[in-house]
Amino acid sequence: MEVSISLLFFVFLAPTIMKFIDEVKIFVSSGHGGRGCVSFRREKFIPRGGPNGGDGGRGGDVVFIGDSQLSTLLDLRYQQQYRAGEGEHGMGRDKHGKDAENLIVRVPVGTVIKEFETGDVLYDLTHDGERFVAARGGIGGKGNAFFKSATHQAPKFAQPGMPGEENWLQLELKLLADVGLIGFPNVGKSTLISKISASKPKIADYPFTTLTPNLGVVRVRESQNFVVADIPGIIEGAHEGHGLGLKFLKHVERTSLLLHLLDPSDFTNRDMINDYEVLNRELKLYSASLAKRPQVIVVNKMDLTEAPEKLKKFEAYLKKKRKKVKLFPISAATGSGIKELISYTFDMLTELKTK
Repeated sequence: MEVSISLLFFVFLAPTIMKFIDEVKIFVSSGHGGRGCVSFRREKFIPRGGPNGGDGGRGGDVVFIGDSQLSTLLDLRYQQQYRAGEGEHGMGRDKHGKDAENLIVRVPVGTVIKEFETGDVLYDLTHDGERFVAARGGIGGKGNAFFKSATHQAPKFAQPGMPGEENWLQLELKLLADVGLIGFPNVGKSTLISKISASKPKIADYPFTTLTPNLGVVRVRESQNFVVADIPGIIEGAHEGHGLGLKFLKHVERTSLLLHLLDPSDFTNRDMINDYEVLNRELKLYSASLAKRPQVIVVNKMDLTEAPEKLKKFEAYLKKKRKKVKLFPISAATGSGIKELISYTFDMLTELKTK
């Protein structure tokens, strides 16, 4: 499982103890290499001492490391410039300058590093401890001792150190989860994830209750589990930035399976057929590959009296459209059908991983 329990602990508490930040712009600059030294031996009984200038040290790299203990890019929001140290200059008596230490920047697992100007992806940190050198330090210059030869026994020059690399970067965090919960506001995503995992998201009867993605570990059987992400704010026009969709659609890109929640209640006055078509259209407009992701349809709130009749109409729609998707009627409030949904989801994930 790519997302550790420790990461999930922080994500559960993120709404209360920290601000969830998933995009930042930062400047990185590696260290300048130290310059080489011009020096000659001047010892009392060696009248014709040769060159002994040492080489300069190497500048430090800026290195990003994926850390499963982190769940937000909040720290990078407050410190936007990262500069590695410079290499020491060479000295006489063949003393080389010391290499500068690398500057380590720890980021959450799932962070994508892009060039800010072009948007080109430089690296995708998907594993704990994975490293990426974003800016390499400059090479130290050679001292005059390096240039000594039989034909040039007293060189009076040395090399300057090479400059380091610098760049503006865009960092984007995409959560790592096996399953993504998608659906319009108030269909019951937060209630469902609170029932099947230890995640405790905010739950209320108004739209956009959930303002940050929530992760939860769903335990199926002993030593068998999967990670589910509740993705908020996806509505019609999400791919254009309406609601919270554009901000959080990227978090379902890594999932293997989508649970598409629908609401049959009269209270929210939703149309399941329209919601199903609209949300799938938004997925397609955002990413063609995401639209092809396997889906399980979950019709929630089946404890309501109007739900069975609306479920029949939706099943007739699927049959007419010849859509071969698995459908689970459940009630997140009462727990009805949840056990079967969890078991099927785990089996489907296992099948997908073997392909």
